[in-house]
Parts: sequence; structure tokens; C-alpha cells
Amino acid sequence: MLKLLKNLGKRQWIFVMMCFIFILAQVWLELKMPDYMSNITILVQTQGSQMRDILTQGAYMLLCALGSLVSAVFTGYLASKVASQFSMNIRKKIFDKIGNLSMQEVKHFSTSSLITRTTNDVTQVEMLIAMGLQLLLKAPITAIWAITKILHKSWQWSALTGLAVVILMSVIGILISLVMPRFKLVQKAIDRVNGLMRENLTGIRVVRAFNAEKYQEDKFENTNQELTNLQLFNQKKMAIMQPVMYLIMFGLTLAIYFVGAYLIRDAVMADKLVLFGDMVVFSSYAMQVIMSFLMLAMIFMILPRAQISANRINEVLDTQITVLDGTLENAQTNEKGTVVFKNVSFKYPDADEYLLENISFEAKQGETVAFIGSTGSGKSTLINLVPRFYDATDGEILVDGINVKEYKQEALYNKIGYVPQKAVIFNGTVTENVAYGDNGKGDKTEDAIKEAIAVAQAQEFVEKMEQQYDTHLASGGTNVSGGQKQRLSIARAIARNPEIYIFDDSFSALDYKTDHVLRKELKKYTKDATTLIVAQRIGTIMNADKIIVLSEGKCVGQGTHQELLKQCEEYKQIALSQLTKEELENAK
Repeated sequence: MLKLLKNLGKRQWIFVMMCFIFILAQVWLELKMPDYMSNITILVQTQGSQMRDILTQGAYMLLCALGSLVSAVFTGYLASKVASQFSMNIRKKIFDKIGNLSMQEVKHFSTSSLITRTTNDVTQVEMLIAMGLQLLLKAPITAIWAITKILHKSWQWSALTGLAVVILMSVIGILISLVMPRFKLVQKAIDRVNGLMRENLTGIRVVRAFNAEKYQEDKFENTNQELTNLQLFNQKKMAIMQPVMYLIMFGLTLAIYFVGAYLIRDAVMADKLVLFGDMVVFSSYAMQVIMSFLMLAMIFMILPRAQISANRINEVLDTQITVLDGTLENAQTNEKGTVVFKNVSFKYPDADEYLLENISFEAKQGETVAFIGSTGSGKSTLINLVPRFYDATDGEILVDGINVKEYKQEALYNKIGYVPQKAVIFNGTVTENVAYGDNGKGDKTEDAIKEAIAVAQAQEFVEKMEQQYDTHLASGGTNVSGGQKQRLSIARAIARNPEIYIFDDSFSALDYKTDHVLRKELKKYTKDATTLIVAQRIGTIMNADKIIVLSEGKCVGQGTHQELLKQCEEYKQIALSQLTKEELENAK
């Protein structure tokens, strides 16, 4: 928690100090009121007292109460300001951190867990700060100040107050020891609930197609019931605290008056009035002491969960980034659009075996290099090494003659137009989604966007939409088909006009006619750019300048379509499984 609080800025610490000053003023005013109450008690029982004097003491009490109220309002405002600013800064840091993590590090946390950490966990810490600044500062100040005022009054009353505090803290300690281990389980259960909800929403079509609503409901019910049971256990245990607190508080008041009655009875006449006034004052101060510990108890109820949330947040913020930024930003190179793999091997950090082994090839400007192989052969992993979604374990990858690790990531990404295997559509219009390829700045002209859409063979269906290029697309593209999403994703990459295009099996949802026309138009448009294509269809890649055949992470063939038919048995088997021998021999 203390580590996380280091994220408070200078301005927030100034507000914290102001809170401390207002709390001091509030406590002083609250502890001053019993003194005036004592004066009123003595004045009421003293013969010859003037009503004016009693009203004056009462007016002082009202002023103290008003001053305390004003101080409390300012403290609450400043505490809320600090807490909300803190949560905003932490959420931004988490978001930025997640954006800089490599794919390997993102997989360490589930998506639902990262969402929970950014929302629910930050909220728990925010609540602690907001309440802590008001109660955690006020409680010990009030307790210590009140104790110093009552210690000299009576050792009997002081002993009763001390006993009440010991009992109260013992109850709090026992309850916290019971619920603390379960708070971490609660946060993990929230992760699972969010994960199931996300899974159900993203897979709603499959769920309905397989009549699996009941199955999904049961899965959710089990996890939700687990979360409910944990919350009920915690709430039931913490609910014991309030009645115990009130029992101790009112019991202490009764005990003070009970002991006070005996003390007054045994005192001489001259001391009876003084003792009575002391008893009233002591009772008020004792309540202040107990209320201080009640405030601490409220913090103790929030602290365990907030501490666990802080640890979960720190897990994200402390994650070591493995893909480190280079230093080259605007490097002048002798080459443009070249991609070279030199003896590249890759394995995941926690894996024993290499996923890719000793891959070498060169893609020159204007060339189209395709990758094909059986499922799991490492095609997508290989091209994901170019934009550094992962870093190669061995060997090196050169873009424009420079190792990709030397580039600033922004500079490297500006050279690349990437179309992922699963088309991604953002919440926004068609134009906004295609212009997103320009770093989301929206600097592309309307003609450039329309040209990119036309090349991607998306113009026909876009112009049939009700608002055409201003048609709203739902998050994930749920209001367009799979082929339409792919074409819009391709248009996004085209609009960026990069040096290097990467297509990760990005034509799979297209029919053969659209695939053929799109590749033909794309070849014209990208004649000066390098194109890397992962595909399963022979028809998509047979006209590539170079085809890399992968099998179990190894390059088993490299060449043109005709060369591989003669030299590579693996490629020939894939080709014959899709086209006839005559179609392959006549292919151009």
C-alpha cells in the first residue's frame, strides 16, 4: 500500500497536509465542547448563576459545533479530491503499462483480471484513501488528545475506559484475522465472474446455436454463488462488529455513571459538585476515545481488502517489460521495406522446446513473401516477431537493414501495416475505423480513406449501408459479417500506406472471387511495399515472389510456387489437397 501511495503527486500531498490542519482544528473544537458542558453543569447547580452566563457557554458550544462542521466539510472535500486524483493517475498508469506489455506478459494476466484490477481494485484503494484521510488521521489524534484530558480525572474511570478499549480491539483483531484470507479470494472470484460474463457475451452466437444457455447459466451460477458465499461470510463476521461496538460504548457510559455515583456518594459536600462535573466531562471524553477506535475499526474493515487490491495493482505495475524500447527514431537507412531473418529461433520463456528454429530468409522492397504450413507450424508466431509482439530468442531480425530491437517501437510500427488473424473493429464509424491506421489521429483525407476501402473491396457493401462511410460499427464488428470485418481491417492497413504489409491469414473469411480481386488490386497498390502473408490457401499465395514452407517450426522449403512443387514434398501435399494436379501445373 505504501508503495502505491508514492504515486501521489506534490499537489495531492499539499492537500493531505491541509486535511491534517483541518482535522486538528476539528478535533480541538470537538474536545472543547465538553469543557463548556462542564461549565454549564456547574453554573446550573450554583446558586446565583446568571442565565446570561449559561447562554454564553451554550453559544460557545454552538460555535465549536459550527466550526467542527466547516472543518469536516473541507476535510471531506480535500480527501475526495486526493482520492479521485489518485485513482485517475493509477488507472492511467495501469492502462499505459498494459499497453507496453508484450503478448507474453499480457498472457500472464487474464483479460478479466486486468479489467478488475483497473476498475474494482483501484476503487477499493480509492475508498481507503478517501476514508483514511478523514478517519485514520482523526482517530489517533482524537484518542490521544482525549486521553490526556481525562487521565487526571479518576483512575477508576480511566481503568474502565482502558478495559473497554482492550475488549474492542480484541474483537476487531479476531474478526479481521477471520476475514482477511477471504478478501483475496473475493477479488479472484470477481475476476472469474468478469471472465465468464465476457466469455458469454463474446460467444453469444455459439451459446445460442448449441442451446448452451443453461450450461452457461450453471457455470455463472456456480462462480457467482462462490463469490456470494465469500461475501456473506465476510459481511456476517464484520456485522458482529457494530453491535459489539455499541454494547461497549453504552456499557462504558453506564459503568462511568455507576462508579461515579459511588464516588459522589462517598465524597465530602464540597467535592460532590466538582465530581459531578468531572463525571459529565469524563463521559463525553470517554465517548470520544471509543468513537476514535470505532473510526479505526471502520478503516480496519476496509484496509484488508484495499491492501490486497493494492498488491494486485502493484503486480501489474511491477511487471518487468521484456520487449524494451530501442533508441532509433528517425534513422536514415540505405534500404527501404526490406525484412531479413538471420538464423532466428524462438521459444516462450517458460517453454523447454523451440517453437521456431533457425529461420532465415530475405524480403526485398516490392516483393511478396508468403508463409504456409500445417496448423501449429509457427507461421503467425514468425511474422509476429517483426513488429516485436515477441522478441526472437536467438538470431536477429532486420528491417531496412537495422535490428528491430534498436528501433523505438513507435518508429518501427510506423513502418508496418498489420492485419491480424482475427479482424478487430473498434466502436466508431467506418471512416474512424479505417483512419485508425493513421495512429488514430484521423489525418487521412476523405479521398484516401475511400481509396483504401475501394482497394480492400469494401466499397460495395459500405456504400449500401444507410449512412455509408459514417455508418456506426459496434465494438468487435458485431453488426457486420466476418468477411466485411476482414476487408475493413485490410483497408485500415492500406490507408496507413506503410513500407511493410503484414497479413496474418487475413483473407480466410473471403470468398475465392473477392480474394482474387482484392489481391490483384492490392498488388497494384502496394507495388513499392514489401508484403508478408500468412495463408492456408494455395490460391492466395501461389503468385508470391517467395514462399516459405514451415513444418514443426522449421523451414522445410523456400522458393516460388513452381519450384516448391518440384522440390518440397510438404508443399506439394498441401497444394494437392486443395487443387488438382492440372490446376497446379497451369497456375501462373
